Amino acid sequence: MAAVFLSDSLGCYAPGMLGTAPSRFVLAVDLGTSGAKVALIGIDGRVAAWEFEPVELIVLPGGGAEQRPDDWWRAVVAATRRLLARHDGPAAEIAAVCCSTQSEGTVPVDEAGAPLANCILWMDMRGAPHLRRQFGGPLSMKGISLPRIRRWVKLTGGMPSPTGKDPAAHMLYIRDELPEVYERTHKFLNVPDYLNLRLTGRMAASYDSIMTSWVTDNRDADAVKYDAGLVRECGIDGDKLPEIVKCTEVLGRLKPAAAEELGLAPETQVVAGAIDTTAAAIGAGATDDFGVHLYLGTSSWLAAHVPFKKTDVFASIASLPCALPGRWLLTALQATAGGNLTWLRDNVLYHQDELLAEEEQPDVFKIFDQIAERVPPGSNGVLYTPWIWGERAPVDDGALRAGLFNLSLDNTREDIVRAFFEGVALNTRWLLGPVRKFLGRPVDSINLVGGGGQSDVWCQIVADVLGVTVHRVRDPIQANARGAAWIAAAGLGEISFADVSRLVEFDGDFEPGVAAREVYDARYRTFLEIHKRMRPVYRRINSR
Repeated sequence: MAAVFLSDSLGCYAPGMLGTAPSRFVLAVDLGTSGAKVALIGIDGRVAAWEFEPVELIVLPGGGAEQRPDDWWRAVVAATRRLLARHDGPAAEIAAVCCSTQSEGTVPVDEAGAPLANCILWMDMRGAPHLRRQFGGPLSMKGISLPRIRRWVKLTGGMPSPTGKDPAAHMLYIRDELPEVYERTHKFLNVPDYLNLRLTGRMAASYDSIMTSWVTDNRDADAVKYDAGLVRECGIDGDKLPEIVKCTEVLGRLKPAAAEELGLAPETQVVAGAIDTTAAAIGAGATDDFGVHLYLGTSSWLAAHVPFKKTDVFASIASLPCALPGRWLLTALQATAGGNLTWLRDNVLYHQDELLAEEEQPDVFKIFDQIAERVPPGSNGVLYTPWIWGERAPVDDGALRAGLFNLSLDNTREDIVRAFFEGVALNTRWLLGPVRKFLGRPVDSINLVGGGGQSDVWCQIVADVLGVTVHRVRDPIQANARGAAWIAAAGLGEISFADVSRLVEFDGDFEPGVAAREVYDARYRTFLEIHKRMRPVYRRINSR
């Protein structure tokens, strides 16, 4: 299924941004788990048009989750060709291509750059036992040696997830379970690194894309580098790791073959770009120190730029390398947000076996909004825990699972739909406590971006549950692409990151309601009690 989204007029921009309509654009690629979004964005951050092409998710037994790298490229090419067919300007107006992608994926490629296997995604947990074997010890936490954890935290700011959901575990899984692939692997690349390889032929990782391999010294925000000891002990041959560059580095021009496939001029520059969390923080306009943004997409996170490197091991949050000079990005990840609604749509309300023809399919998420708006705060007693694929923070626990609680014959599907919205918001409130403590200051407002931000109902629920003012960024679904465009513009010298806070635009403010807050305070206490009581049950029944 393809989609096209156009502004009122391509190249027609509101005044007051950089003064005039931009003469140059960035082709921003936002590759998420659901598919590839390609946007034509002015250097002022205004979106002229965008296209989307879906990508299949492959879910495997035993906690596996994969995608085909060739499917990514086909999706990017298809969306770009459709987008450019609607752009009436010359290709030379497009100064650069820059990617923002899902992170913590692992693609083994051979010396020619061909993928040797599917990408192991950020959702994949199959590497967990291999991680424990590689890094275990007599004194351990969650199966990981405490001395190793201390060293990781000191140098990197974090540590490999015991759930196995990051490249440190993915690479070990390939080494142990797919030895022929490991032997042939020239480089292991994260998702944005692979797209940049397809664009330029260069195998490089950015400061943020390499970090969850947990082999870098991140203490100097402007000079992230491999640590010889961490590389030596990671269990992976060091020569299989790519070079490291800044997010704003110009990697070079498009390869002639890539330019031809995309329909772009061969002289178009490619800027390294960033993973989704890094790009979203910039696209959300949260570039000032301690400015918090919430991303609501398939997954979710709270993030803020800070002038220090710091780690909270117990809440699984840390400040890590990012695109801004001299800064780290506090990143607090939650495994699944909007993915819960997608699951509800695809597996309960509109199962694939019963789908209508494409032209007859309803806008399910708009219907969800209408349903949720009819139900009072608290969902008539129904409570949903959104741990449908485990959790990352404030507890890193792959055994947790989603659940509907307190259902009765009095309840309807409308209560269930709203409970899904509220459950994600309650989970975010759970995370906000450690984030406030990490920042050392109150959080009175947040900038909200991501596909979930298109829902007025959800934005208001978030404001009510968190008790903070929510500022919705204009075109919230474009935050990652806009962030990629601004990273490219900074790399080309068109803007500085200091310009971003005046370039960002908002289209809605949501204030918390007193009456709703009283309801949600009670729901939140119940939410925490459910986690406390159900945690040992989930660990027992999901121990494998």
